[in-house]
Amino acid sequence: MLDRRDQKRMRTREGVHAAWEAFIVVLVCINLALILFDSLFAVDPLNQALARWLPGLHATYAEHVHDNFVFIDLMFVAVLVFDVLLGWVVSLFEHRYRRWYYYPFVHWYDVLGCIPLAGFRWLRVLRVGSLLLRLQRLGLIDMRRWGIYEFGNHYYQRLLDEISNRVMVKMFTRLQEEIGTSQDLAKRLVTDVVRPRKDRLLKDLSRRTQAMIEGGYRDNRGAIEGYVSNLIRQALADNAEMRNLRRLPLGNRLASTLDEALADVASRLIQAAVDGLNAPQSQQLAANLADRFFEAWLYQGDDTDLALEELLVDVIEVLKEQLVDRQWSAFVGPHKPERSEAGSSPLA
Repeated sequence: MLDRRDQKRMRTREGVHAAWEAFIVVLVCINLALILFDSLFAVDPLNQALARWLPGLHATYAEHVHDNFVFIDLMFVAVLVFDVLLGWVVSLFEHRYRRWYYYPFVHWYDVLGCIPLAGFRWLRVLRVGSLLLRLQRLGLIDMRRWGIYEFGNHYYQRLLDEISNRVMVKMFTRLQEEIGTSQDLAKRLVTDVVRPRKDRLLKDLSRRTQAMIEGGYRDNRGAIEGYVSNLIRQALADNAEMRNLRRLPLGNRLASTLDEALADVASRLIQAAVDGLNAPQSQQLAANLADRFFEAWLYQGDDTDLALEELLVDVIEVLKEQLVDRQWSAFVGPHKPERSEAGSSPLA
């Protein structure tokens, strides 16, 4: 824990750092505004218009600023070079980077913005953005409440969605081609993905099948028993021996008793079969059948139907269409910027 003196010293250092950052932001903005105005001043139509409308300002600017623009810009550059060197020294003392020479590469936009050439001067606008981000992290400003930030962040997120969707569509397309043309991919899926999970898959399949049978029988027991009784009754009615039995005295009663007995036996067999699903013999039998089914499903031969591969290709195609629909719907309709939430913006 830091004592009060250390905390006060840290707050003082952060305040000085924030004040210097704010000073550099203002300085760079003034420098950029001066560069923009001097560039427009060099355009003949605008120069002549300014000389006609504001001759005094035109003469003063041309004599004291425009003619000495390179020298004035060098003064700004001197301050910016001092800021880069100061930041480099501070990073060395604070051990921000693993190597002492990493700083100019990380802050390349600051270094290039210090070059007093026309092509590099406009890179100083990147410096404004980086300084604003620093002030944001220090808690001195909150750009997320700015309207221009909400507008820019809205389209920034849309741009990220567009790029990510296109990358995913490209990846899905390549995956479809791999599934359709490469046998190695199918073998790798079986060897590296499906077969190592064989025991878990079979146990889960057995559990689901058992739950399905028990639940289905419990919810439809009456209908199942009625259906079995009708089958037995129809089978006995079509049997010639049973018809001969019904012609004997008391034959109808015997046939009805036999019908009811067989229906009861069938219902008890079904009930016993359902109750015996948890028995060790039933579990072993189900495991053997599931293992044979699993191996037969994984077998790939010359006469194997490629329905599974085609199913995967069609599923991926639907996912691609969904991505395309999303990326177009994101740009349909008027712009309604939303309040940025934590984790949804580059400042979060």
